[in-house]
Amino acid sequence: MTLTSPAASAPSSGLAVTSPFIGDTVRWLERAVIGLNLCPFAKGVHVKGQIHYALALTDNAEHVLDLLREELAALVATPTQERDTTLIVVPHCLDDFLDFNDFLGRAEALLEDLELEGTLQIASFHPQFQFAGTDTDDVTNCTNRSPYPTLHLLREESIDRAVEVFPEAESIFERNIDVLQALGTQGWADLDVGPGAGGGAGAATAARAVAP
Repeated sequence: MTLTSPAASAPSSGLAVTSPFIGDTVRWLERAVIGLNLCPFAKGVHVKGQIHYALALTDNAEHVLDLLREELAALVATPTQERDTTLIVVPHCLDDFLDFNDFLGRAEALLEDLELEGTLQIASFHPQFQFAGTDTDDVTNCTNRSPYPTLHLLREESIDRAVEVFPEAESIFERNIDVLQALGTQGWADLDVGPGAGGGAGAATAARAVAP
């Protein structure tokens, strides 16, 4: 796995290696997404080292969009065996969920402009994620809550292969709701997958990292 942050100055790989933001994200992936089996397809790419982490150390949404453009192009250009999927972690920007939702519209427009619809998808996670019609503290919202705002870039062909292996993919959502309800708010808190929980542990080796 590799780690990248947006270019704005000279590279500084040590920043990436010790990034607590990636450590927190890996901890969340292992303990919540894989540990609770919220996504049956996550374990395989994680174990194989096929997840690419990109760290957006910026407070400017335009810079995040620029990084998204780079990472979409890079994912298409990289063999699936080397990089199956990408997580863009945004710790200093888009912390308001409504602003994040607005940004997702721009992200989808970018996907269309790059003529990558049908090739890639953009999924998302956010620490304030909230399903329509739920209370803020409803534990079911945690199915889509990550330590930091996160964009998940997926290959359509990988999704198709996963669905072939797991033909009842449409039942994942309902199962996840049941799992979170059974876990409860305290159970989710006990997973300890919020910001600052993972430190630098589990962070990927840096490909490049620069100051915002």
